[in-house]
Parts: sequence; C-alpha cells; structure tokens
Amino acid sequence: MREKAVEIIHAACKYLVEEKSDDSILLILIIRIMDALGNYGSLEYDEWSNHRQAWKLESAAIIEPPINFIVSSHSKGKRRPRWALIDKAYMHSTWRSSQSSYHLYRLRGDCSPSDHMILLMDDLLSLSLHSYETVRSLAGKSLLKMIKRWPFMISKCVLTLTENLKNPNSPEYAVLGSCAILATQTVLKHLTTDSKAFSSFLLGILSSSHHESLKAQKAINELFVKYNIHFAGVSRSIFRKLDNHSDGPDFADLVSQIGSLSFDSTGLHWRYNLMANRVLLLLAMASRSDPNSSSKILSETAGHFLKNLKSQLPQTRILAISALNTLLKESPYKLSAEEEPGFSGDSQGNTKSPLEEALTQIFQEESFFSETLNSLSHVHIVTDTESASSRGNHGNSSIQSLADKSITRFYFDFSASWPRTPSWISLLGSDTFYSNFARIFKRLVQECGIPVLLALKSTLEEFTNAKERSKQCVAAEALAGVLHSDVNGLLGAWDSWMRAQLQNIIQAPSVESIPEWAACIRYAVTGKGKYGTKVPLLRQQILECLVTPLPQMVTTTVVAKRYAFISAALIEVSPQRMPVSEIQLHHKLLDELLVNMSHSSAQVRETIGVTLSVLCSNIRLYTSFAPNHSHGGGNNDVVNQLKEGSWVQFLTDRAPEAVMNIQNASQSDNMETPTYLSSENGFSNGDSQDDIKWMETLFHFIISSLKSGRSSYLMDIIVGLLYPVISLQETSNKDLSTLAKAAFELLKWRIFWEPHLQKAVSVILSSASDSNWRTRSATLTFLRTFMYRHTYTLSSVEKQQIWKAVEKLLVDNQVEVREHAAAVLAGLMKGGDEDLARDFRDRAYKGARIIQRKRKQRNLSSGQSIASIHGAVLALAASVLSVPYDMPSWLPEHVTLLARFVGEPSPVKSTVTKAVAEFRRTHADTWNVQKDSFTEEQLEVLADTSSSSSYFA
Repeated sequence: MREKAVEIIHAACKYLVEEKSDDSILLILIIRIMDALGNYGSLEYDEWSNHRQAWKLESAAIIEPPINFIVSSHSKGKRRPRWALIDKAYMHSTWRSSQSSYHLYRLRGDCSPSDHMILLMDDLLSLSLHSYETVRSLAGKSLLKMIKRWPFMISKCVLTLTENLKNPNSPEYAVLGSCAILATQTVLKHLTTDSKAFSSFLLGILSSSHHESLKAQKAINELFVKYNIHFAGVSRSIFRKLDNHSDGPDFADLVSQIGSLSFDSTGLHWRYNLMANRVLLLLAMASRSDPNSSSKILSETAGHFLKNLKSQLPQTRILAISALNTLLKESPYKLSAEEEPGFSGDSQGNTKSPLEEALTQIFQEESFFSETLNSLSHVHIVTDTESASSRGNHGNSSIQSLADKSITRFYFDFSASWPRTPSWISLLGSDTFYSNFARIFKRLVQECGIPVLLALKSTLEEFTNAKERSKQCVAAEALAGVLHSDVNGLLGAWDSWMRAQLQNIIQAPSVESIPEWAACIRYAVTGKGKYGTKVPLLRQQILECLVTPLPQMVTTTVVAKRYAFISAALIEVSPQRMPVSEIQLHHKLLDELLVNMSHSSAQVRETIGVTLSVLCSNIRLYTSFAPNHSHGGGNNDVVNQLKEGSWVQFLTDRAPEAVMNIQNASQSDNMETPTYLSSENGFSNGDSQDDIKWMETLFHFIISSLKSGRSSYLMDIIVGLLYPVISLQETSNKDLSTLAKAAFELLKWRIFWEPHLQKAVSVILSSASDSNWRTRSATLTFLRTFMYRHTYTLSSVEKQQIWKAVEKLLVDNQVEVREHAAAVLAGLMKGGDEDLARDFRDRAYKGARIIQRKRKQRNLSSGQSIASIHGAVLALAASVLSVPYDMPSWLPEHVTLLARFVGEPSPVKSTVTKAVAEFRRTHADTWNVQKDSFTEEQLEVLADTSSSSSYFA
C-alpha cells in the first residue's frame, strides 16, 4: 500500500508542478504526504517534539496535590498527579515509535532505499528548487530527513544542486534552494568523505559568479562562509579515490584547477577570487596528511600566495598574509640549539626546504620585493586622529565587510601572541606594526636563507628612507622579521649592512614612524621558545648598537628616539636569565642615564625616566634571582655592584637635597623678585633649574614604574621618594607640579607591604610636621587614601601615631591645613578603628566644653589662641560629620555644643555654620523621627544657629 501511494503521489506531484505550480497550498499538502510516506516515524517525532515543548511551558504551572495517587496516601514518594505520569509515558512511547524505523539502518550499513523511495527523493529535490520560498523550505526539510537515513544519496543531490550553481541560465529561486540544502550540516559533513561531491561542490561555488541577482550572490557567499567555518579537513579516502579515479581529476589537478581561478588576471570577480584563494589554502593544509602530493602542492600554493602579496586586491593581500603565516613552517636554515652562535655558513648540509626552490624563483624576480613592500604599505592605514593601535587587524577594518573578514581572518594560526610583555610606555604612541607581517619575512628567510637578505637589501634601504609613514611601517616589519630569523649567515649580514642600517634609523630626524621602529626593535630582541627565555642570535648586537653613543651634533629628538628604542628593547629582555654581556650593558647604561637626568630637553628627560624604570626593574629582577647564577672572575664585580645598590642610594639621597633647593629658591625668588618681573616658572638660579630638571626625570621614573606592573621590585626606592612626591605638589613650576600630581595619584592607591609600610608611615609622619604648609596639606590628602587602603595591615601603634599627627594639625597655624585635618579625621572615624574614634570623640567633646565654660565665665584672659579654639571646634565638627545619616546617642549633645560656638569670630563661626548646615542636610529625610532624640532646649539652639541673622535683631 505504501508503494502504491508513492506512485499516486508521484503522479499528483508531476501534475501539480506542470499545471498548478502556483498553488502553494496543494504543493505544501503533497510535500507533507511525501514526508509521511518516506520519513515514516516523522509524524510521531513531530508530535513528540511539540508535546515536549508544550510540557516545558506548562509543567511549571502544575500545582501538585499533597498526596501521591500512584501508591497509598501516606507513603513517601514524589508528589505528582497520575495524569502527568501517563502523559510522560505516552510521550516516551511516541518517541520510541518514531525512532524504531532507524534501527534497521544502524544494524545494516549496506541497506539501500527502494526505487519508490528514490522517486520520492527526486520529487522533493525538484520541489526544493520551487519558486515559492515556503514550498522550498518545507521540501528541503523533508529531503534532509531522507538523506540522513540514506547518506549515499547525498552525492546525487550535491551533483544536481551544484549544476544549478554552474548553469548561467538557472533562475534565482533554483540557486537559493540549492544553497539552502548545500549549507546544511548533513551535506557539509558528507563532503569530507565523498570525492566526487567534494570536487563538484567546490567548482560549483567558484563557477557561480555569473549570477546577477543580489539574493543569489548573498546566498552563495553565505554558503561559502559556512563551509569555510565548518571545514574540518579532507579524508584520506578522498586522496586515494581522486588519485585512482580514471574519469575525474586527481587531487593535485583539483588544486591546480582551483589555483588557476585565484589569479587576478582571470577576470573573475574579486570576491570569487578571494574564495578561490581561500579554498586553495584549505586544500593545501589538508594535503599535509597525504605524503605523496604534500610537498608539490605546498610549494605551488606557497609560491602562489607569495605572488599574491603584491596583488591589487586588498582582501587578497590580507588572505595571502594569513596563508603564508600558515604554510611557512619548516626552518632548514635556522640555527639549531647545538650550533655555535658565531657560525655563519651559507647552508646546513644538503637539507633544503621543499618550498625553497619555488619561493626562490619568485622573490629573485626583478623588483619583486619593491612591488611587494609597496603593495603591503597600502594595508597600513595611518590617520592623524589615530587613537589606538590596530595591531592584529591588519588595518583592514575600514576596507573589509563582515563576510570578507570571515574568509580572511579565519586561519590556523595558533602561535603565541606578540608582544609577550604588556605595553605601558605612552611616549611610544600607537603603532601600526603588524607582527604577522614580520613573521612572514622571518619564515621566508628561514625557508630560503641568505638569498632573501640579498634580494631584500636594496628595497629595505629605499623604504627605510621613504617619506611616507606607511612605507616605513612595512620596512620596519620586514627588518624585524629578518633580525629575528636566526639563520646561518645572519651575523655576516649584520656586520656588512644591517648595523649601518639600524644606526641610520636611530639618527634619522623623522619622528612620525618612531612607534613602528620601536616595535621593530622590540620584535627583533623578543625572546624565543615557549616561555620567551631563549636569547635571539642578534639581541646582543642590537643592544650594543643602541647603547653606542650618538655623535655630538644631533638634535634632542634623535636623543629621545634613541632612549625610546632602548626602553622598547629592554622590555623584552628576560631579566632572570640575562647573560653576562647583558648584565654589563645594563650597568653601563645605568651610569649614562644617571648622569643625564638633568638634560635640557623635557622630551629627553621623559624618555630617560621611562628607560630608567625599565632598566632598574630588570636589574632588581636579576639580582633577586642572582643566587641561582654563577659567573666567573670580574663578572662577579659587576653583579656585586648591582646588588649593593649604589644607584639606589644616589637617587634616595639626591632627591631630598633637590627638593630643599627647589623650595628655597622658590621662596627667595618670591621675596626678592617683583610679581610682574618674575618668569613663568619663577626660577632664576641655575642650580635650582638643574634640580627641577632632575626631579622631573625622577617623577617620570616613578610614574613609569607604577604603570609598568614591576613596581613591587622597586618599592623601597619609591617609598624613599615619597617625600619629594608629596612636597612638590604645589610649586611655582607648573610642569614639575603636574608631574608630581600625576605620580601622587598613582602612588596614593598603591598598597605597601612590610617592611616598606613602616618606612612609608615614617615618611608620612615627618611630612605631616614639615615647615611648608602645602606639604602638610598634601600629606593629609595622601593619608585619606593611605588609611583606607591599609586599614587592616597597619598595626595599632602606627594607627595611633597617624591619628596623633592629624590631631596636631587641627591647631596648625594655617587655616586650610586645620580644615583639611578635620575632614580627614571625619573620614577616619567613619571607617577606622572604633576605639580610636571613640577616644577622640570624647576628648573633642571635653575640650570644647572647657572652652565653652570659660567663655560663659567671660574668662577672656585665658591666653588661648584663635587656632586652638578653631581646632577644638573643628574636632567637634569632625565628630558630628562622621555620622552623616545616623543618630547615635552621643550626637545630640555634640551637635548642640557645636552650635553654641556660632557667636565666635571667623573662622570659627563659618566652621560652625557649615557643619550645622551639613548636619541638617544629611538628616533632613529622617528628621521627623530623629528630632525626638533632642530636648526642647537643644532644638532651640539648633534653630537659632540655622536661622538667618536679621538686620533688625
């Protein structure tokens, strides 16, 4: 009966397609009948699926009774109604009946469909290409169910559907229907094992550029992107079948055929050219599992993508970069770990890369590297408003759509990210240095050896001296890759022309490309290996070139550039494993930096400060691991000098002297020089000017250290420089004060651990009693954050010392300091030690009561100064303001006593008025309840204080 029904439905389908193709209702009805006939069990499965979804939505609303209907009333068990259990059992039975027909196929893999089943599949395949989307969608779903059951029918469907893509006369709806089925997971998985369907699928997509419909092109593009994402390689059976297939091309021929479509000269649309290149890369990667064709295909493909580096199509260039980073793996010319560093032979025995011959013929073509670098320079998009580095995106954000990125940015690149260390040096700016570009040139040199350097030499010199920043960017990437290649003969090339080239880069007057050249040097000295601890071959030579003194007559820009390059190089050094030569270089450079800290140029001083922070952190990291290292003879002298830390003593001893000179010069200048004659910075003394420059460099050192993440190794130095940071917050030199404030903002949030915490507390206590009132005020500002960050780490003795120091400032000669101290004490009482807060509160209340009693007795000859009276009132105000929204039992008496001082002269009166006003503002929301804590007399006193004074009073 099922076979007879199939024959009738086939005839009905043929009639409807020919006579009533626009009647979608009848077509949908007949598709459902076909689904019931061919996919027996699908109706039950749909019923189970719908029932299961409804159960999920409604089960939460079921209120279970307190008893169990399945067993006796009082037995333990799940409480659920009987109908729910029956419903669940029915659903399970429905699911089992839907799955029973699949067991036959599972047990017998050679089971094939009957002729009637094939007839149904053909009808559904034709209906899946119908002009109505609803009909196509429903027929496609039914067809997929059938081909899941009979997988070897997928090949026939793929061949039919890909013909629709190849045929220029295929209507739009046929292309849309074909793409919808080909994009399913069932078909894409089958392609990895079926050679004929695989080749037909690829060639069908790449040959479909003739379709003019936008919908068709969008569907084809989405199909390719999905295949690209889900590509899981090629089965080895495909290599065997393609190689032994007499009526079709083998795998190498398929690769060649696709490669011919990927050239710019074919006239193919650029998007299909990009697709062909992407398929070529996927096939080349898949061919590595086939030893018979791997080397030939890889060499041809690598050569093809090397040529594509100078393509006129931006997307093709970007994909070529990705492909070469993937394909250039072997390194026959790279020095092995056992070889001597000084060996500079031209080859390593007879070992050669399988790609070398093909690649050598290409890059030795006339002006190849010139055209390639010029083409790659177009990828570097450099704008005036560049705010952040676009490293890793190849600068293609503005020229690539989302679909293009899914093709070009999906690669098999699992290498470690670069740089290995964080970048915090803001003076280097934002660069457009792409490490993937540099990696191409490094791998190319490692594949082909010294001939690459010879072919690249003249082009590098030309682009290094170019005026365009984009050309200098790509020159920096190429040079970085070459310097980091570690191949045989590289040392000879360094001696012959690379050293001179790097010196020219350092001494060049241009400043626009400094970030890129700094990144180039940083890449060239980056450590190798899994953990980045293996020293590159040319690191020592590059560092020695950077440390070489500049000629006398150079601009300050060149000097700043050199120090920026040095800091970029030292970041990538692994301090724990520095060899003796690098230790000596650090020592030599440290002496140079300490001497030049008072340089006349602000730009140079900034770079010196940053370089000094990197250098000192490297030294500290090395000395912390020095017991694990052993050096011989005179090298121990250098290590011992670094351990002794004479440079630390120099910095910490010189800083207080410089601060004193700056403050004395500022005071004398303010006393002797009229305001209208004073310069912008207010300094005329030459020695004080040198001290200012020296302190600016020191502040750059502190700021860079705190930003670097290495400050924990320099904490003893930073704590020793805490006093200069606090004392120079307000000076007549604006630049110096700005740097001091920047260091202050970073330093005040830093957590200090023992033993540095004790030293920090002693510095703070001494600063609190400094003769300069601005220093005392800045100390109070620092204390606010310091006490918050160290609440649980300070000892009780240290807390008491800090409290006493702040209490002393309540009676300071300067009004600003007294008011600042009261605000700090209010904050300490909010979140500090409760015992200390209670003790202070009681003493403040007693002191204020004594003063008030003397005022009532009109004992005006008590000898108390305005500062002492103001301090007592401020202490009372701090107590009141320490509980802004609560009403503890002691508060009514305190705030009332504070209000009684409103008759005192200024500044006491203004303090009382402000404190009472703040109290009323913070308690306004709950005043109707909280006022019950006050007596009538206290409320009258508060009312008198809060009311405005009248002229007629």
